[in-house]
Amino acid sequence: MHNSVMAIGVHESLPAGIKPYELRSHLRELEARDLLVRVRRSIDKDTEMHPLVRWQFRGLPEAKRKAFLFESVRDSRGRVFDIPVVVGALAGSEEIYTLSMGCTSDEVLDRWSRALANPIPARVVDEGPVQEVVWAGDTLMERGGLDELPVPMSTPGFDNAPYFNSAIWVTKDPETGVRNAGVYRGMIKSPLRTGVFCDSNNNTSLNWEKHNALGRPMPAAAVIGAPPAVYLSAIQMTPVGVDELAVAGALIGEPLELVRCKTVDIEVPAYAEIVVEGIIRTDYLEPEGSFGEAHGYCDPRSLSFSFEVTAITHRRDPIFLSIISQLTPSESSKTKQSGYETQVLRYLRDSCGLRGVQRVSLREDLMNRQVCVVVLRKTDRYEPMNALYSMLSQRQTPKLMVAVDDDIDPTDDTVVNWAIVNRSQPHRDLHVIHPRITQFGPLRYVANGENYDREDSAILIDATRKADLPPIALPAREFMERARELWQELGLPELEPRSPWHGYSLGLWPADQANEADLATQGRYFETGEKLIGKQRQVPRGTRLKDVRTHDL
Repeated sequence: MHNSVMAIGVHESLPAGIKPYELRSHLRELEARDLLVRVRRSIDKDTEMHPLVRWQFRGLPEAKRKAFLFESVRDSRGRVFDIPVVVGALAGSEEIYTLSMGCTSDEVLDRWSRALANPIPARVVDEGPVQEVVWAGDTLMERGGLDELPVPMSTPGFDNAPYFNSAIWVTKDPETGVRNAGVYRGMIKSPLRTGVFCDSNNNTSLNWEKHNALGRPMPAAAVIGAPPAVYLSAIQMTPVGVDELAVAGALIGEPLELVRCKTVDIEVPAYAEIVVEGIIRTDYLEPEGSFGEAHGYCDPRSLSFSFEVTAITHRRDPIFLSIISQLTPSESSKTKQSGYETQVLRYLRDSCGLRGVQRVSLREDLMNRQVCVVVLRKTDRYEPMNALYSMLSQRQTPKLMVAVDDDIDPTDDTVVNWAIVNRSQPHRDLHVIHPRITQFGPLRYVANGENYDREDSAILIDATRKADLPPIALPAREFMERARELWQELGLPELEPRSPWHGYSLGLWPADQANEADLATQGRYFETGEKLIGKQRQVPRGTRLKDVRTHDL
């Protein structure tokens, strides 16, 4: 189990029967690391819960964010639930996210790369904790159907109902039998019905279209509180035919255990908390929404899938998992970032043959889909723009795409803008792609002729060096490293270095000037002064300074 989430943590103390990769094991680890807040006072899931957790995304630095476990939950109708709700447990912060992955921050991209390249098929077992309690047939409404579940309101004041926002919807291709798992919102419409919002470009929609063509409903299961690796895999935009549950197996380093649903032909994670079984109608669509989306605006009402519940199964003591989504940065955006970056990097390097591409950085706080920075150690002058144009074939392409050299930190907006203004010429290095299909964002909702043109466009910028440049104007590395040692000896506040943190040559650095810099650090700068004094040039009366040539000195 070299790739298992047991690689780090306190899992050796788990009670018997609990898998190290399941949600409740993850919660134990968060609590052991002081990353879980237990809220024991009564909290209204419809008006208080998400606003409370949302504050840490709008009012705290990321390093101080935590997961929240609400142990006493009520709703606006005065009902009290015996199921606790956890929010922020998958990716409340980068530290929480890496614990969900079961690795350190430095290992995340490598783990994603291996998992996406080498999925491990899941294994079906006879039974699992997620079916300890079964409500189906005559007992389906015994606890109120969906009313048993404390589904929180994500954006009170704007959402028109509680929504499943962490549900992993598992379906199958009716032709191949290959499973697909995707995370989509689901509006609670009645005790036995939900909506399912599903964009027409994803794999679940392809399955729906095939079932529609066959004239039969699509079996489906909504999995809530799955092992973190399952959720993280389900949100990836994997190619058609890839079973995301097999990707999850690769993340945990062993086959994911599944059980067969009680009422539909679907397999679900055996160690999930809750599963809602049913069918998605293919003979009609119905209105669903409004609901806040990652672009930061509320998504107006649209025609979406209709899901009818046939069974609800869960553990004896289930935990309901909810996430913070909508306006970024959010828990949702944090869970997507590394996986999306890895997929795009693999596409550019492996599918497009662009070997100079070193890294892809997507802006988490711009929903991972609006701004992309591609880092290259370019092999020729055409490669940067080739990489940016190749991005246009992705399912959801950013509006702004920038190529930079590998000395640029793609996560630092100031440094990226520094590269743009110093290493590109807009008339030559900026391309506008117009028109293109309108991407995921609020402009889709604006009618033509009302201030905005709905025809979308994108900007490509090659901000890589086209020639040698002078050195970066910071002390050389050896002097900055020595100064950092002194800083620590003086007991000064802990440093968080931002790139660039030392000077380095970019090619335009003559040997004689490098020698002069060495002399200066030895205190021998008068020698350089004498040399330069000896190179005086006479200028005639009436000289205009703008006519004086100062290069080649």
